[in-house]
Amino acid sequence: MSDTASLVLGTTNAGKLRELVELLAPFRIPCRSLREMPGAVEVEETGATFAENAALKATQQARALACWVLAEDSGLVVPALGGAPGVHSARFSGPAPAGNRATTDERNNDLLLERLTHATGRDRAAHYACHAALADPTGRVVAVADGVCRGEIASGRRGGGGFGYDPLFIVPEYHRTFGELSGAVKAVVSHRGRALRAMIPQIVRHLAAG
Repeated sequence: MSDTASLVLGTTNAGKLRELVELLAPFRIPCRSLREMPGAVEVEETGATFAENAALKATQQARALACWVLAEDSGLVVPALGGAPGVHSARFSGPAPAGNRATTDERNNDLLLERLTHATGRDRAAHYACHAALADPTGRVVAVADGVCRGEIASGRRGGGGFGYDPLFIVPEYHRTFGELSGAVKAVVSHRGRALRAMIPQIVRHLAAG
């Protein structure tokens, strides 16, 4: 990989950015965040699926920045709620106030618990889904990947780690929520970790060539 090749991570979400940087670190892939890019644009997530939103974010940022961009869209899916929060996971309880991500996460978690007040057994089943897209500097998507982590929703918050719905999402194999698991364990079993590991060979190949 050339010294000048670098990858822009197409997110301003601090939690997602931290996870992406940690996952890419062992591969020594030079990364920059959107916050470091003055030319970054606001992308309206109008897609009906995670895959569509990931592609929108990757292509629009790549064209605006003339850089390689890795974007992802992810969220929580609860079949008993008709697939909600789904692509609206970040704004399940309404628009997020600027700079107040933690408050929005709390509201989203409260609403999820409220919607599942009387749910038991399989009705509390859920999964996290992640779709990633890699776009070249012309805005062409050259690789995609996805990952899923299946679990269930707890009856209340457990653990202070992670972000978003992590304190409510139980991973059955560990009998703990993402909020209780270490970052290292989450990186192995999470939807985002699985999607990124599937994408890394493509990132390395394309950036080495470009």
